[in-house]
Amino acid sequence: MPSPSHRAVVAYLRLTRAGRGYTSADEARRHVEERRLRPRPYGPPRGLRRDVTVSVEDVDGWPVYRLAPRAGGARGGVVYAHGGGWVNEISRQHWQLTARIAAQVRTTVTVPIYPLVPVGTAEEVVAGVAALVTASEARHGATSLAGDSAGGQIALSTALLLREEQRVRVPRTVLIAPALDLSLANPAIDAVEPTDPWLGRAGTHVYVEHWRGDLPVHDPRVSPLAGDLAGLGPLTVFSGTRDVLNPDARLLVARARAAGVEVDDHWGDGLVHVYPLLPTPEGRAARAVLLDALQAARPRD
Repeated sequence: MPSPSHRAVVAYLRLTRAGRGYTSADEARRHVEERRLRPRPYGPPRGLRRDVTVSVEDVDGWPVYRLAPRAGGARGGVVYAHGGGWVNEISRQHWQLTARIAAQVRTTVTVPIYPLVPVGTAEEVVAGVAALVTASEARHGATSLAGDSAGGQIALSTALLLREEQRVRVPRTVLIAPALDLSLANPAIDAVEPTDPWLGRAGTHVYVEHWRGDLPVHDPRVSPLAGDLAGLGPLTVFSGTRDVLNPDARLLVARARAAGVEVDDHWGDGLVHVYPLLPTPEGRAARAVLLDALQAARPRD
């Protein structure tokens, strides 16, 4: 049974109607226009962690942040793609997680502030993130990928692109509640959607239409579940059962294993979208597993 704090999060989501931009097409269109008119700040919060350094540089027009342990000794890298429905900017929870990865895994975490809907598209962003992985490998050594929600789509699409175009096998790809098939056509979603206090298909389709740009929805750069998974490096997947993205996460795990990919899957029974980012006991436990997975993929000292 979910913890009292997790149940409180669900109550808060319902009370504040947090999902209205995902469950209503009209609300989604208004949200896109609001973000176009009034972009949100994206920089890390002050006092993020004293044991982590933060730097930023411009990479082909994107602000790209790098977080590293202040004491030094960083080895390898992680490129983290934040979630937010391809329309919302990076949040405090993302910064807290990436800083923790840098400090506890003792690695350099690259955090791209990629262009969002209605400007950004999957084709541009996935190619840009792939270039950042290549640059991180050259600078820091073997580099893993991680991302949550929309960022999970970007991370897995990037891993597929790197394998296809550069024959690069990412040492570990960590996916937190990833969006995998942006058609959202899986019939199993019908049973989950009424239980999800956060996500829905009607509004998400609006964001997807912007995000896919000129690509068909089943291009692997848009919907990585449509790609050939053979030859990918190990995957770690987190997904709650009260998340409309959960049925596709289960398909991913089954197809990846059938393709010979090593998969470590974690199903949050009764838990909501991106539960590893939440301030709950379930979130803390999932973050510990996530850190261990990235630590295992880090180059040896």
